[in-house]
Amino acid sequence: MAARLLQRMLGSRLLLFLRSPLRSSSGSRAHGGTDTGSLTKQAEATVATDWKKKLTPEQFYVTREKGTEPPFSGIYLNNTESGIYYCVCCNTPLFSSEKKYNSGTGWPSFSEAYGTCGRDESNTNIMRRPDNSLGSTRTEVVCKQCDAHLGHVFDDGPTPSGQRFCINSVSLNFRPGSGQ
Repeated sequence: MAARLLQRMLGSRLLLFLRSPLRSSSGSRAHGGTDTGSLTKQAEATVATDWKKKLTPEQFYVTREKGTEPPFSGIYLNNTESGIYYCVCCNTPLFSSEKKYNSGTGWPSFSEAYGTCGRDESNTNIMRRPDNSLGSTRTEVVCKQCDAHLGHVFDDGPTPSGQRFCINSVSLNFRPGSGQ
């Protein structure tokens, strides 16, 4: 996950350099055998510092450390305005107000991601990942562009999708408009 984020932010050539061992022209490790893993850790720390500068502490906790805001506390939970919800980290469109509904769970809920066509999510800006962090299997939802943790998706939503995207308000920015 960190490697993908570094690749997006620093470019593929630098990431390949960071992943490969440093070698001199004689084939031995350069710099006295310094492990390039420390370079990768430094780059990851730099990226984390950049996110900490851009985001509030709560936004950083949720989007970069896979946290969760308290239920019924989010600014967008009861928002009924038409518009689009964007990633707070990279401003990528993620969800439309047209697919938002009140699930009663305490977090903004959506029946599908922005750009979904039927069951096809290939044109959306979200990715699904298995999440076993609480001892049970859930499906995490992350931003495809910046890898921000957004929330989780469950198979107990309304028809026709049957999906409930349970998304943290602090991972979103809302822009009023048509919602399409």
